[in-house]
Amino acid sequence: MLRSVMTQIRTAAHSHSGRREFLSGALALGAVSSAPWFIRRVAAQPRLPGPPFTLGVASGYPTASGVALWTRLAPSPLMPGGGMPPEVVPVEWEVATDEGMGRIVQRGVAGATPAFAHAVHVEVEGLEPARWYWYRFRAGGEASAVGRTRTAPTANGSAERLRFGFASCQQYEQGYFTAYRHMLADDLDLIVHLGDYIYEASWGQDHVRKHGAPEPHTLEDYRIRHALYKTDPDLRAAHAACPWLFTWDDHEVQNDYANDRSEHLDTPEWFLERRAAAYRAYYEHMPLRRHMVPFGPHMRLFSRVAFGRLAQFHMLDDRQYRSHQPCAPPGRGGASVVEDCEARLDRRLTMLGDVQERWLAAGLDQSNARWNLIGQQTLMAQLDRKPGPGQRFWTDGWDGYPAARRRLLDYLGQRKPANPIVLGGDVHAFWVADLKPDFDDPRSPVVGTEFVGTSITSQFRRRQEEVDALLPDNPHIRLGNGARRGYVRMEITRQRLRADLRTVRSVTQPGAEADTLATFVVEDGRPGAVRG
Repeated sequence: MLRSVMTQIRTAAHSHSGRREFLSGALALGAVSSAPWFIRRVAAQPRLPGPPFTLGVASGYPTASGVALWTRLAPSPLMPGGGMPPEVVPVEWEVATDEGMGRIVQRGVAGATPAFAHAVHVEVEGLEPARWYWYRFRAGGEASAVGRTRTAPTANGSAERLRFGFASCQQYEQGYFTAYRHMLADDLDLIVHLGDYIYEASWGQDHVRKHGAPEPHTLEDYRIRHALYKTDPDLRAAHAACPWLFTWDDHEVQNDYANDRSEHLDTPEWFLERRAAAYRAYYEHMPLRRHMVPFGPHMRLFSRVAFGRLAQFHMLDDRQYRSHQPCAPPGRGGASVVEDCEARLDRRLTMLGDVQERWLAAGLDQSNARWNLIGQQTLMAQLDRKPGPGQRFWTDGWDGYPAARRRLLDYLGQRKPANPIVLGGDVHAFWVADLKPDFDDPRSPVVGTEFVGTSITSQFRRRQEEVDALLPDNPHIRLGNGARRGYVRMEITRQRLRADLRTVRSVTQPGAEADTLATFVVEDGRPGAVRG
């Protein structure tokens, strides 16, 4: 494909109209060139109204030979169009083996198009495995900050260690994203975000800053909301420090949405138009790979990323394909807490959809990694929310879809993929749990281990005493704590996984210190977390 595009470029370069055709065509398709003559030709760029790299740089989805790079040109990021002229702007990119960008190993040009909010997605290939690189962009006579990224080991590579952090739920109004500052000090190889990167709604108490706009519904609304979140300096710094992996949850579109059903029971046609706008803006603001580009309200975000034979990430999407929540209150969709809900037990209900369920099983079957990390949105373990006799369950999580959960956990018990570790977010609290096919049967075997992280800022609406009161009725849960905000830091070797539950002392005071609430260890071949 690159050869055919370059032939078109050389043909087009002989005329002004041909150059315009190239800029609106080949660049928009993500074509890149490392030819010096081409770099010189595009040097005469349109003058921009201000410094364009206000939203920073980012990378994601590393392989053994490459990585996805991202930026977006937005001199006025909180204005419609980002303050950019309505034309294609060529953006130069460079990858180097040193922070000073003195030893360039790859360079090229990509097009920032109005259709994609002048976002740039570059998939760099031809890099060496298991090493750090630095990168930057240039446009309009300006250079971006320098970002750092790394490639993964080869498929048979014998990586000795992987250190990563995972996070979720960052409500802009409720606090500063200080947790990311502490992730930088952890010197992570990777950051995994498990959803609620933005919030569409204003809620909670004691806001320290404001969205400054009503709830988003249109594409431009969502673009501005994403841009606002990226004005947080700690978030931008974390994006520039290492590659990221992603999944989303509900607030990237609307609270508690399920498939084509909105919380407010909007018509599916109207809601899918809104979902299309939200998905498009999400793609435009993340370092995602080209195959994730959305088509209307559809976007394949679930993905698999391997780090040699040490670890493989299976990143899931449990919003786009799920069945509607059972036993919703009359007149609305979304979650409820139920005691008697026969529909919850329907075996046809799904969290992942049939295609994604089969994809996950096939990936786990074929994995040769020592650790299989399943990144998804929420708490998978059963949580009986009624102290004492009887049971009460929340339907927006896996407890609303127990048959789907049972299918997955039965699979883990029968096929026994190596060291399955489920990662989750969403619920604004730390949870550490043993995963069992039948949580009500003390004899049911432990088939996996779950770690759920607390929120970056989003408030927890229950008192810790209420959480503590639930633990006797949920003996498979090793820890439940929503007292503070923070993240989870993990270090994996061939012998064990270590998880540090990291908490920030305050999210309303910038730069607050962080502490480790607890440490858990999972030994190779022995499912279940042990307090470290």
